Amino acid sequence: MRIGRVATVLILCGAWLAAAYLLWRTSVPASIRVGGLDQHRYFTAAQLARAAKYERFTDILWAAQVAATIVALVVLTRRSPRLARSIELGPVGTGVIVGMVMLVTLWFVRLPFGFLSQWWDARHGLAPHDYVSWIFAPWAQVLSEAVFGLVTIVIVMGLAGRLGNRWWIAGAPVFAAIVCAFAFLDGYLAPLGTHRIHQPKLRATVHTLEGREHVGGTPVNVEDVGKLTKEANAFSSGFGPSRNVVLWNTLFHPPFTSGEVRFVLAHELGHTWHKHVLKAVGWFALFAFPIAWFVTVATRRRGGLANPASLPLALLALTVANFVTAPVRNYVSRRYEAEADWSALNATNDPASGRKLFVDFERTSLERPDPPTWAYLWLADHPTLAQRLAMLEDFARRR
Repeated sequence: MRIGRVATVLILCGAWLAAAYLLWRTSVPASIRVGGLDQHRYFTAAQLARAAKYERFTDILWAAQVAATIVALVVLTRRSPRLARSIELGPVGTGVIVGMVMLVTLWFVRLPFGFLSQWWDARHGLAPHDYVSWIFAPWAQVLSEAVFGLVTIVIVMGLAGRLGNRWWIAGAPVFAAIVCAFAFLDGYLAPLGTHRIHQPKLRATVHTLEGREHVGGTPVNVEDVGKLTKEANAFSSGFGPSRNVVLWNTLFHPPFTSGEVRFVLAHELGHTWHKHVLKAVGWFALFAFPIAWFVTVATRRRGGLANPASLPLALLALTVANFVTAPVRNYVSRRYEAEADWSALNATNDPASGRKLFVDFERTSLERPDPPTWAYLWLADHPTLAQRLAMLEDFARRR
């Protein structure tokens, strides 16, 4: 029996590594150089100093928020047994109440850090001093996260009540399926409140790029965010029939040019072409198994996840696991973003517009071209501006 278990574990580990290898691959040539760029060729000393000052404060805020979240979860973990005993609604009902207490507590813990972040952005001209809108604008996202969290509690406690400490074997695939469904539906929900492109020339550009990147018929919409931020951005969401691209209207204002907008559009269509949303779901599925097992082991002495009092400890273990695995997840994300850049370069054949775009990103978002190593590992889910500019230079040399 022991030999059979070892063989099963080895087979599962081999399957995990094989799936990770398939998801890891990208179309970017391995010989592309993304290092060694002298950032002073593109940015002045004053620009670099201002960006460093801006991001230094945001990095400190991030670290302080992580620490405050962990402290809050430790306190909740110590007090949860008494709280659970005072609620007489059955295991799942009690778990839902404990979950609501956790969500509200963490929202209040993170509120001052969000306020300071908004104030810092406003001070640097990246956002308005409109704190009322800042609190209420993302209500849909907060509500969806709360609903997802409570549904997660119901599913986990239900499976743990039936399967005990082996719940994660069935739970990981269930959550992978749920995340896949949410990713698909997000393709229909993300464009809500947006509008179609008005400029005929840009619509023609969209049609041309869709043909070059083999994603014909992908809807492209514009979101008006000028009242909330001055930063420029875009994103792709959904897959299959729900796939779409959304551009922020801040891209249509100086210093950005039509060539830069075309490059951004090609980048987002590149995400769609290479099915990065689906691949992200695949990575979630791969990480779901070991992380769910780790959370199970962490809560075993508290009676397992069928015990409502274990929920704060479970969330604490999940927070630690996410912190530890963040460098790996960010590395994967950077590979996919680099692949989208490579697709944009090949679709537009315009490294000059891409070069100006990344230089303008530093000006409009105060992004450090070459951040410290720890910030790069834990916070950077995109290649640095220096790496992206180096890719453009290498592409231009090859061309």
